[in-house]
Amino acid sequence: MTDTPIRLTVLISGNGSNLQAVIDEIAKPTDSKLPNTQIVRVLSNRKTAYGLERATKAGIPTTYHNLLKYKKAHPATPEGVQLAREEYDEELARLVIADKPDLVACLGFMHVLSTRFLVPLEEEGIRIVNLHPALPGAFNGVDAIERAHAAWLEGTITKSGVMIHNVISEVDMGQPILVKEIPFVKGVDEDLGKFKEKVHSIEWGAVIEGLQMTIGEVRAKCSS
Repeated sequence: MTDTPIRLTVLISGNGSNLQAVIDEIAKPTDSKLPNTQIVRVLSNRKTAYGLERATKAGIPTTYHNLLKYKKAHPATPEGVQLAREEYDEELARLVIADKPDLVACLGFMHVLSTRFLVPLEEEGIRIVNLHPALPGAFNGVDAIERAHAAWLEGTITKSGVMIHNVISEVDMGQPILVKEIPFVKGVDEDLGKFKEKVHSIEWGAVIEGLQMTIGEVRAKCSS
């Protein structure tokens, strides 16, 4: 089964630097940690996401799938917004499943996936993982780096981190696959911009290692 390509779909919302790390690793002629892996599509919920350009340059199909048109179809009430999100997730699931991936990786995908997306993929046996720039159970959701940095400056924590975890309906609460701790360093990490750069540089390696581990589990399941 190791010779069978793993089909990978990547969901993004922004710059796509983690996507680029995966593209570069797959393209290595030798010693790739992600051998026989094919990115079958990069999908973004933001039209201006630079990651779409990265994918196009690498010859990878892309899709832009935005929530706005679904919101416009319903009243601006909590019930209407909820219905729009459910319809969006249902269509997102159909788009993803059409490519028949073995694995979906959310790399900076700024959208909370509901069961309307998760259940259809689970039924198809498609694994879903997410990159989150925080330690398990800490700073779930958006702006995790900023919130961790503020907590350190306040003296309530001494370290942050990044993780690759399985995706469930509770935001950033799925079982961790890989965790990298990032201790704060006094005299170095006070600058938020520089700390973000540190976190992102660690993310690039964590993404590769986490996908390597996950793909190994996917292959093992296929061969069992």
